[in-house]
Amino acid sequence: MTRIAMWSGPRNISTALMRSWGARSDCFVSDEPLYAHYLSAIDEDKRREHPAHEEVMRSQPTDWREVAAYLTGPIPNGKQVWYQKHMSHHLTEGMGRDWIAGLTNCFLIREPAAMITSFIKIIDNPTPTDLGLPQQVELFQWLQQQTGETPTVIDSRDVLMDPAGMLAKVCERVGVAFDASMLAWEPGGREEDGVWAPRWYSSVYQSTGFAPYQEKHEPVPERLRGVLEECNALYETLAAHKIRLES
Repeated sequence: MTRIAMWSGPRNISTALMRSWGARSDCFVSDEPLYAHYLSAIDEDKRREHPAHEEVMRSQPTDWREVAAYLTGPIPNGKQVWYQKHMSHHLTEGMGRDWIAGLTNCFLIREPAAMITSFIKIIDNPTPTDLGLPQQVELFQWLQQQTGETPTVIDSRDVLMDPAGMLAKVCERVGVAFDASMLAWEPGGREEDGVWAPRWYSSVYQSTGFAPYQEKHEPVPERLRGVLEECNALYETLAAHKIRLES
């Protein structure tokens, strides 16, 4: 049995990737199970920036220990694979990390300028911490120290350029057989979608597979140039370890 924890930042094809794994008959998926905990841990002004924050907090446990026990417990519905979609900014300072080392951890990254210009359409003035890159790097390096191994890193651009090739590489890394069903899915919502889905997942609702990669040219606002520079450095730290199709 395999429990895959995919740590991503927001606006990073993370939901499409969840759809891909959910299309497998042997896989159970979870959508951002630490979101309510994260909202409970941040200050009220920051919490209000998140659409449907009160509904989210009612829909999930806010105690990370309860969530961790669930995510490391039996795989639901008799499945063999558990794909857990995580946002790395949901890793709060007071949260223990030991339980994470027992998962098969992977990291999904995206070029920061494209991520920032997408994110600010919903939340205006994100910090690097809001975008999750400091937490991704911290967790990545912690896992290297704990396990002596380098976790799997994939870039969203590469996934969109060659979904079959990249997913086959990921499956090989995590020790499960590639399944061509991962390349297509039915449009619409899913039972596993978080209650926040109607505010964030409109494009995924309409999708039936991975969209072709399109270069983004929208500039990052000047007020966020410092955020972009910090995020670029963190991105490059992870990108140095990403899967490359030619490897």
